[in-house]
Amino acid sequence: MSGGFFNYQQYHINDIVDDIERELNKQGKPKPKDELWNTEEYYKKYPEELYNEKLSIEVQEEFKRGIKALKIAQIYVQRIDWFLSKDDGEESFFKRLGKELNELETKS
Repeated sequence: MSGGFFNYQQYHINDIVDDIERELNKQGKPKPKDELWNTEEYYKKYPEELYNEKLSIEVQEEFKRGIKALKIAQIYVQRIDWFLSKDDGEESFFKRLGKELNELETKS
């Protein structure tokens, strides 16, 4: 495997992105049984507690902007990692960086 200058920590950025996306996707959906810690009476009184919180549109949009920023950061860290590890020279550094940033932009 190439790289290694940052001990492959750039992959943790992808894990964070996945966690944020998971939070966005579970909004308003029923909580899994293992997350329901209270009594049946409690949930009858507070049925909204059976569901995951629904974030405001403004918060959702900021989360999405954050996801994009993190994806950009991951691309930069990966490309810099390969450059500093001598896997890429200047030409391939700029070529791959531009290509990956362009691909991200076209997906968004």
